[in-house]
Amino acid sequence: MTEKIDSPEVALARRLVQGDQAAMQQFVELFQRKVFQYTWLMCGHREDPEEVAQDTLLKVFENWEQLRDPENIKPWVFRIARNCCMLKRRKSAFAPAEELPIDDVPVESAADGPDEILLRKEIHDELEGALRATPENYRSVILLRDVEEMSTAETASLLDITEDNVKQRLHRARAMLRKALAA
Repeated sequence: MTEKIDSPEVALARRLVQGDQAAMQQFVELFQRKVFQYTWLMCGHREDPEEVAQDTLLKVFENWEQLRDPENIKPWVFRIARNCCMLKRRKSAFAPAEELPIDDVPVESAADGPDEILLRKEIHDELEGALRATPENYRSVILLRDVEEMSTAETASLLDITEDNVKQRLHRARAMLRKALAA
């Protein structure tokens, strides 16, 4: 019988549950960018996601004892991020009508020439525009499933919808993106 190998997130969660305070910095480093990217997509303005990402990580550590199963660390963290973002959006008089995806995805490498860099930038901009045009309920599913690589069950639990709804929304979101990118 093969033993299941924990993901880095689960391994760090297990260490933290066991009281290993040294794992805290590694945990923050591992989740900070992921949480920021998710909150950027959900909140819009750069100031909001930075604040929401910080609030999320603070709430994670303040409520650490509520984590019942380290295996569920990723959905648990993203549920907190989602709740923090929704709270921020409710409080903000300046909440944007549409959300913007993160721009700090690397679009060049040292080996690329100007043509490759320009092509990647154009593709990135097209994808960003297509994501921006996708309705929030579909965008959240595609981000959690395809970007964060969460399972259908984890995504359903996080969004409080059925697994069938996740599959349906993911299929429709991908179709919307294909259609937008083909145009």
